[in-house]
Amino acid sequence: MSATHPVSPLQQARSDYQPKLPLVFTQHGAAVRCVEGERLDPLADVEAIHQLFPHTAGLPMLTFEPGTGPAGKKVCAGVILSGGQAPGGHNVIAGLFDGLKSLNPANRLVGFLGGPSGLVDGKQIEITAELLADYRNTGGFDIIGSGRTKLEKAAQFDQGLEHCRKLGLNALVVIGGDDSNTNACVLAEYYRKINAGVDVIGCPKTIDGDLKNQFIDASFGFDTATKVYAELVGNIQRDANSAKKYYHFIKLMGRSASHIALEVALQTHPNAALIGEEVAARKLTLGQVVDQLVEIVVKRSEQGRHFGVFLVPEGIIEFMPDMQQLIKELNEVLHHHEAYLKSLVTQDDRRQFLFNKLSAETGKTFNMLPQAIQIQLVLDRDPHGNVQVSRIETEKLLADIVEDRLRERKAQGQYHGKFSAQCHFFGYEGRCAAPSNFDADYCYSLGFTAAALLGAGKTGYIASVRHLDRPAADWSAGGVPLTTMMNLERRHGADKPVIRKALVDLNGRPFAELAAHRDE
Repeated sequence: MSATHPVSPLQQARSDYQPKLPLVFTQHGAAVRCVEGERLDPLADVEAIHQLFPHTAGLPMLTFEPGTGPAGKKVCAGVILSGGQAPGGHNVIAGLFDGLKSLNPANRLVGFLGGPSGLVDGKQIEITAELLADYRNTGGFDIIGSGRTKLEKAAQFDQGLEHCRKLGLNALVVIGGDDSNTNACVLAEYYRKINAGVDVIGCPKTIDGDLKNQFIDASFGFDTATKVYAELVGNIQRDANSAKKYYHFIKLMGRSASHIALEVALQTHPNAALIGEEVAARKLTLGQVVDQLVEIVVKRSEQGRHFGVFLVPEGIIEFMPDMQQLIKELNEVLHHHEAYLKSLVTQDDRRQFLFNKLSAETGKTFNMLPQAIQIQLVLDRDPHGNVQVSRIETEKLLADIVEDRLRERKAQGQYHGKFSAQCHFFGYEGRCAAPSNFDADYCYSLGFTAAALLGAGKTGYIASVRHLDRPAADWSAGGVPLTTMMNLERRHGADKPVIRKALVDLNGRPFAELAAHRDE
């Protein structure tokens, strides 16, 4: 760590930790033999993806094996952190830097500031050994910052290329999730199409865990984040066992997939863990989900236990068919009657107007919602005029409706317990934690693998480090064509190529473990 900033023993210990690498890199650094395997087609929409990516679709799988590779190759690379933070990002950059230097000490690494916009706007900083010294094995993305600018237009690509040429760069590494790596794939295709002389490699990042497939065992940051959340949940469980008077509704990150909620549930054994993919598969309505939680509260009250912990994934309501229909109808009403709604003076008038415009069944769903949530649905809209689902405080929504149902049961003599709710959202607490040793090793290996791919002159690939259940020395490193993970999805009225999100597999071992023990 920097001598000008006094550090704690813990910080010093993290700084001194030397991340492990796959054995293939320990002898020759990133200058190893690159072996081509079978050519891989996209997972869906094969013909369309080939037409959209004629230069980067159908590339072979790559693996690195012991042997001398292109040592001495001059690579000057730029690196971009894209999207939300994830523990271990700094180690990807450290592995990339060390890997490039192992190829050729004259190799350079430039960090674009503030995410993809740094490439477009020409804002960057030179990554040096001295700069990196303060960031190895630390959490956060603060070495160069991140951003959510999408690289989608030719004008952006051309501006980025102009800045790369000014800086003497012949490679880019994009560290991000599914959307960011989709952008990397498009960028790689464009630069190869115009013979720009700039190779593009991606690295799989997201704490949500939804960027994985048969070639990507895990996205980095997931291990650390879920351990942080599990510790927080465990603390609350201890408090619940001690105070014996609260039900804690805990919302966890994961809007599109419930991997975090599932993993934390397996680590902490809460009284209930909702899994969005199961809700969707069983077509459970909001009322049915609430009834499940109510039954647990009632059953525990009969045992004299008036406390517990429920885990709720961030995007749970988007998996419920009745809530999907409500959001769809609200978006239609808000779109067609925006001016009139603005003319109404009170929130009650707005709510009543909306209710009258909804179908009968959807109106029942709307009426079930607490008043604060109804107002939230009316007020919080995105730039396109749609309901901002991500801002809905789902944990409070469920707690309120559970309380209403229990009050009804008590009035009918069907429930005699006590119920008091506390609500929490654990999100940012896990994003920038110091990486676990696993993530420190994995991220460093991903960066080193990206350097090896650049040394081999490859583009349009995502760095892949596999067999993560084994010791780090036994991990295998290589590259997977980004187009292999692509499919077409309908977005904003048009079919767009995107990397498919990985949802919780209801036939997989993790969910089966939860399902087998949830009644306990």
